Amino acid sequence: MEKPAKVLVMGSLGRTQQEFVEAMEDRGWALSLAHDLAMANSLVGEAPHDVGISCFHAQKRPDTPELKRVIVNSDMEWVALIREEELEDSALCQVLSSLFMAYQAEPIDIEGIDCLLKHALVMKRLRDDDSSERKMTRETEFAMVGTVPGMRKIFETIRRVAAVDAPVFISGESGTGKELAARAIHENSQRAPSPFVAVNCGALPANLIQSELFGHEKGAFTGASQKKVGQIEAASGGTLFLDEIGDLPLELQVNLLRFLEERTIQRIGALDEIRVDVRVLSATHVDLEKAVREGRFREDLYHRLNVLQVEIPPLRERKDDIEILARFFFTKFESEKSMKVRGFSREALAVMQQYHWPGNIRELINRVRRAMVMCERRLIKPTDLGLERRIANRHAITLEEARNSAEKAALIGALSRNKHKVKKAADELGVSRVTLYRLMEKHGLERKGENDMTALPSA
Repeated sequence: MEKPAKVLVMGSLGRTQQEFVEAMEDRGWALSLAHDLAMANSLVGEAPHDVGISCFHAQKRPDTPELKRVIVNSDMEWVALIREEELEDSALCQVLSSLFMAYQAEPIDIEGIDCLLKHALVMKRLRDDDSSERKMTRETEFAMVGTVPGMRKIFETIRRVAAVDAPVFISGESGTGKELAARAIHENSQRAPSPFVAVNCGALPANLIQSELFGHEKGAFTGASQKKVGQIEAASGGTLFLDEIGDLPLELQVNLLRFLEERTIQRIGALDEIRVDVRVLSATHVDLEKAVREGRFREDLYHRLNVLQVEIPPLRERKDDIEILARFFFTKFESEKSMKVRGFSREALAVMQQYHWPGNIRELINRVRRAMVMCERRLIKPTDLGLERRIANRHAITLEEARNSAEKAALIGALSRNKHKVKKAADELGVSRVTLYRLMEKHGLERKGENDMTALPSA
């Protein structure tokens, strides 16, 4: 038999209190009574409750900071009982709308309260189920979140490459989560107990990169007042992640290649070489093959780094993950939010689905965090995300245009994920090779080779 749901009653109903308790217990609710805020706070800490009732009939103003803290920290859905005349107070109404799921005014209606509590209980359990699912995803995939087939393929690739010790090259647009993928590889490898050191090659001044990577001895150059251990040496036994490797100057590329070949480094100003055992992961948002052709990146270094590959898809190819990601980051940064904010409105979720997300995951995080701070209601609206105007300004498209756009995006995504091998892309999309060739021609996608696919100019 299912246990009765626990209800915390905060405040007093006066002479009708006992009648109210008996009536609610007859309907299957288990009530805990707290006559003041201190007792309510104590009961919340002692045992979990499902829903709460705050009785304002015999207590002070309901907009005190202490009351807000009890309600927000309780992780419960709350219903308010209040006098009819107090609803004329605009400040009180604002508190009710921000902290409570519903309210009932006098005279007290047991049937009505029972109905409100049942709705509150359903909402509480939905939130608990959603939170558990997100926690499981977060723990299982090392904070990489996703459900679409492309992301499941990424998770499987990460597990495979983590099992070996070869260099891994991670590609993807800016903001797609390349460092998260690198951390996931490290955490799932035998090197997990050892350091994970990330270096952004594009953020370091050219004259400091060598010292930052390889270290220096005291007095090696002007300003070198003490010995410095470089990032490569600091990662010994663990994993070194070189982000934006495409921005590494050519003269430093030679030194990095030598380290990858010999597994030794030499600090600036030192005579002895130091052997370092470290796994190297690298990433960039630029096309390294093009950089090699243009002479901006060494071909031998490219092949040393690009032994295994992981490609992270942009957010616009992961539409089904947007809501999951938004809720994940809402929970992650919950401590920063306004106390009254409880989640996203349906309009906000719909607008996020429509948006193109040029900044990918990084932009999504920034917009969600800003909305959590700035929102003045229970649910985040499109205006809080700063997306309503952007979506409204986009030109209206026909159903046919929308269908063609989605079809083309699916083609490009499948070809990209399968290294432009038509047979594998066709299998993923569930069509024949002939159909895939026809669709590529329809959308102006031309294959110039096994690993080269470009878009033909529009007619």
